[in-house]
Amino acid sequence: MAGTPSGLGEIITDKRQLVAYLDSGSKPADQWSIGTEHEKFVFHRDTFRAPGYDGPSGIRALLESLAADYGWTPVYEGDHPIALTRGKASVSLEPGGQFELSGAPLADLHQTEAELLGHLQEVTAVGDKLGLGFLGAGFNPLWARADIPWMPKGRYAIMKSYMPKVGSLGLDMMIRTCTVQVNLDYGSEADMVKKFRVSLALQPVATALFAASPFTEGRPNGFQSFRSHIWTDTDPDRCGILPFVFEDGMGFERYVDYMLDVPMYFVYRDGQYIDASGQSFRDFIDGKLPAYPGQRAHLGDFIDHLSTVFPEVRLKKFLEMRGADAGPAKRMLGLPALWVGLLYDTTALDAAWDLVKDWTPDDHAALRTTVPARGLATPFQGKTVRDLALTMLTIARDGLRNRRRFNAKGEDETFALDPLFAVAGSGRSYADDLLDAFHGPWQGDVRKIYAERAF
Repeated sequence: MAGTPSGLGEIITDKRQLVAYLDSGSKPADQWSIGTEHEKFVFHRDTFRAPGYDGPSGIRALLESLAADYGWTPVYEGDHPIALTRGKASVSLEPGGQFELSGAPLADLHQTEAELLGHLQEVTAVGDKLGLGFLGAGFNPLWARADIPWMPKGRYAIMKSYMPKVGSLGLDMMIRTCTVQVNLDYGSEADMVKKFRVSLALQPVATALFAASPFTEGRPNGFQSFRSHIWTDTDPDRCGILPFVFEDGMGFERYVDYMLDVPMYFVYRDGQYIDASGQSFRDFIDGKLPAYPGQRAHLGDFIDHLSTVFPEVRLKKFLEMRGADAGPAKRMLGLPALWVGLLYDTTALDAAWDLVKDWTPDDHAALRTTVPARGLATPFQGKTVRDLALTMLTIARDGLRNRRRFNAKGEDETFALDPLFAVAGSGRSYADDLLDAFHGPWQGDVRKIYAERAF
């Protein structure tokens, strides 16, 4: 969700400019990269409370210490540092202070592992100085909405006002969830469509494999992935499984049409966010936006608008896999491994497409609505999602082997799938592990998660 405005660019006079923008993301296979993003909850180690933005151990201090100690460059909104950049990587803030690394585009999973571990070493070292800890989970296990301070970002103020108008759980999505996702490239429009369809169909299986949000305000909530459930009642205009992706005629233009029908959040001009929530981007193109009368939309406005939809897979100049809860570091590395293995090898992609090509809209809907609660135990076509996960992982492992990307020890990328094979083989998710601890050694005290499961 986090992001910085993308600049004005050319005035939009024709829809073909928007189609061309998405098409410009097409790259030859030897230029495909892996961009991994992961969020984590920040907490005071002495109280387990969420830090505010200001104060000696607040989020601002965390950003400033990372910048001073590790060479990050602050990005400001007004007088507030709200992000960091270093090379092609960035650190940003979600609305409730969740701390996100948007990793650089990297060539292989060995580089991704080094980036992930390096980032965790940096934030935990700074956290040691400030008395802050970091937790990987899909939903905040303890804090209520009222316990969580909001970060001072203009777009979040607009969204905070708008969310309750369109769904009952949007504020929870903003301040009480964490995810891990991977951004992957496509070679052409046809390649994009095939990858979009495969990844969108299989996203619920990833949700089951990464389920890590079984608690709400200190008690079990009845879900494997409550984070995933939250998206079903956030905003129907901008969330969901996008049935049109599986229909004839899917391509860059069809996605542009979808985006033009999604209500806006804001216009960004001269360092300020103008509230345009609920208004039409088509009107903006025509110079008839009520919030900004007489002004025309630029390409940068459309790029910003692309970041305000939240389907399970999102198209920009790359594809974003968005179905997974955050969790332990090794499992987080499994997310890019899963999708790289499935989508970056032709044989694996074909096998994955064969797995899903005959699914009906009802099949897609059933998985999306049932998996958040039942996870790997979800029944599907006479088997379970666990069975589907094992097939999916086997295809992904073959795809990674075919890539032949080795580290200095001669190991290929398949190591990153081992934690996921353990989950699918046992049929037990991280959410199950947490529930066992809650009902066993934690004796019903969720606060133990901060001591035992933090990074």
